[in-house]
Amino acid sequence: MHPMLNIAVRAARNAGDLIQRSSNNIGKLTIDQKSRNDYASEVDRMAEQEIIKVIRAAFPEHAILAEESGEHQGNDYVWIIDPLDGTTNFLHGFPQYAVSIALKLKNKLEIGVIYDPQRDELFTAERGGGAMLNNRKIRVTKQASMRGALIGTGFPFKTMEHIEPYLGMFKAIAADTAGIRRAGAAALDMAYVACGRLDAYWEIGVKEWDIAAGVLLIQEAGGVATDFSFNDKYLQSGNIIVGNPRMHQLMYHAIAPHVTDKLK
Repeated sequence: MHPMLNIAVRAARNAGDLIQRSSNNIGKLTIDQKSRNDYASEVDRMAEQEIIKVIRAAFPEHAILAEESGEHQGNDYVWIIDPLDGTTNFLHGFPQYAVSIALKLKNKLEIGVIYDPQRDELFTAERGGGAMLNNRKIRVTKQASMRGALIGTGFPFKTMEHIEPYLGMFKAIAADTAGIRRAGAAALDMAYVACGRLDAYWEIGVKEWDIAAGVLLIQEAGGVATDFSFNDKYLQSGNIIVGNPRMHQLMYHAIAPHVTDKLK
């Protein structure tokens, strides 16, 4: 295993263990509301501190972008950390949350790790090295039509600014598919596209730490990721479509009529 991937795996597993130990005492946790419908608990912060500790011990010169503590300056390597993606799920005892860690070098994703501590599922990817689930190679599906496809999404619930275009997208996609799933953890949604549990996924306004590891997983599993303008600015805009090549194309054409200027 690549040394940097090995460190990411160790950090993710340590954070996952901490999260699982804390899941038995959810009622005693201190919870902060960062903004509308956006929460953080002391578990988010402790998990993030554990991840940063592991990374700093191995690579003290690397930069870090973390959801809770923000930017930590360093060199051209940047670790992108979401210590607990799906905090609201976790706080309600809803078993859909994960640790997400990615590494960029000069704006190219090099390493991606998503760890689901509930199921002990470890998704890993390294540039040019493929994508794995618990050391088994994974690939996106071969689904070639909307009919029969299972699609993941996330609701733009933190702000109502884009609710109308989102509902237009939802209606256009729901008309032909086998179903749409909204489970509340973007990192896992993307991991599920990479391993074939979902055929595609789209969302408006996600953060870089939500999707960075998932993007590399999908690309290394044979899939495609773009923003709503068919470009690669998804980490900047937070607007993303992913899927196998054919499903991505179909999703893009279904969504395109509902994309406003602000979403391009």
